[in-house]
Amino acid sequence: MTESSNNARADYDYIIVGAGSAGCVLANRLTEDPACRVLLLEAGGRDWHPFIHMPAGLAKIAGNRRINWDYSTVPEPQLGNRVIWWPRGKVLGGSSSINAMCYIRGVAGDYDGWAAQGADGWDWANVLPCFRRAEGNARGAGELHGGDGPLTVSDLRNVNPLSRVFIEAGQQAGLARNDDFNGPSQLGVGLYQVTQRDGARCSAAVAYLDPARPRPNLTVRTGAMVERITFDRQRATGVAGRQRGRAFRYQATREVILSGGAINSPQLLMLSGIGPEAELRRHGIDVLLDRPGVGANLQDHLDVCTLQHETRRTSYDRANELKLAFDYFLRGHRGPGTSNIAEGGAFLRSPLATDDRADIQLHFIPAMIDDHGRNRLPGDGYTLHACNLHPRSRGRITLASDRATDKPRIEANYLGDPEGFDLKVMVECARISLDLFAQPAFAPYRGAPIFPPRLPRNDAELVEFVRAKAETVYHPIGTCRMGSDDAAVVDPQLRLRGIDGLRVIDASVMPTLPTGNTNAPTIMIAERAADLIRGRA
Repeated sequence: MTESSNNARADYDYIIVGAGSAGCVLANRLTEDPACRVLLLEAGGRDWHPFIHMPAGLAKIAGNRRINWDYSTVPEPQLGNRVIWWPRGKVLGGSSSINAMCYIRGVAGDYDGWAAQGADGWDWANVLPCFRRAEGNARGAGELHGGDGPLTVSDLRNVNPLSRVFIEAGQQAGLARNDDFNGPSQLGVGLYQVTQRDGARCSAAVAYLDPARPRPNLTVRTGAMVERITFDRQRATGVAGRQRGRAFRYQATREVILSGGAINSPQLLMLSGIGPEAELRRHGIDVLLDRPGVGANLQDHLDVCTLQHETRRTSYDRANELKLAFDYFLRGHRGPGTSNIAEGGAFLRSPLATDDRADIQLHFIPAMIDDHGRNRLPGDGYTLHACNLHPRSRGRITLASDRATDKPRIEANYLGDPEGFDLKVMVECARISLDLFAQPAFAPYRGAPIFPPRLPRNDAELVEFVRAKAETVYHPIGTCRMGSDDAAVVDPQLRLRGIDGLRVIDASVMPTLPTGNTNAPTIMIAERAADLIRGRA
């Protein structure tokens, strides 16, 4: 049922705040029960923009403030006091509607680690069936893959020649060829599989929400900014906010579910009186529950980009987005318009790795991407993203004011770990990237270096490069951590500790970062959470 519904009732069994990756999954799975009435509220608009659905259109839509929350961190002390841009999806599908569509689940050790930290039931044996249920892999089902799930996972239809050069260079550097980063081993170099269906983006909205929309027990409201959760003593009873200037108030007879992500979910909790007492009082907010962990434990994959000019004009740099779109839609979702841009990748263990998991991930882009693509450089080139997969630094989300319309304060605290370990890993990221670009496979294409502008002579110059150029690779998590200890925000059932009728279900509940991109793990969390809510094994 869409927002044009004639359903005028103000009470529902479940109210889901946020129609991102997790919210879309929950809306679908909960309304499979026809007796269950669900309201899905999204602050952004509908996913109508054609560049959302054309994979290569991500370069055009990332900066569109109508579909992007357009967040930024505070000045980061260890990054030369630079303000780091954090794009997040503000649209049906959330960040799955604006991301690079790389399908990565992480590895068994990630989830066994969660369970060891107190997230009982979130070990690999329990989460793998949820991954498989969600996945509709075009290669078919198997022990580690699902073949008929709603989230279509495909091989790229179009691969730039430079991406194959990158894979050859990786093998020359000693990396094994890996055609399935979600297979028995994640380590190696290869092409990413992507969340695409028939050459178009398969966002969470496409995969989960679109099939559920005709159900009469689902109501979807877009442009609906939730300003606070309502309570009766220590029980959540509903939400209040504004939709296109008009106030609303809805009641939840069973549960309110926050699925706003690692930034919006802790912000809404704090605005509603749940969070660090001193922080709430500083903004004149009545304290319902002193919960210091709300907004804490912020983690993100810090990333550094190495850029090189290319001499053969093979890259995507000269592509005209409008011509690309015309060809893409005219040819039935074929050609360069199907590229996710970040075509090639690798997972590797550096000399600093502390366990058997990869500690560095690479994304290769056959184009010059500087400052998230906002700084267009002349000519042709290629870019290698390299990120620290298991940072030790921890940041936090706090409030800027007591108003939901004011963006929260993001203190990522990149490279802030006292031992300086994260900086050492980032130096390895830069060193490995330069080594890959120096391999013989790139020789016929190699032009002048761009970033760094010359080969660093020592570690001090690599440190300077990292501090000057490192940025997010868009994976914030952890700000409503799940666990069994007193400091955890939610319990392993994702229920808010100390409050009845309220759950948080999104990337904010992750105790630590998985080994890779975070979209597939977020969808898995929502799949398993739907089982927990419905009482299914």
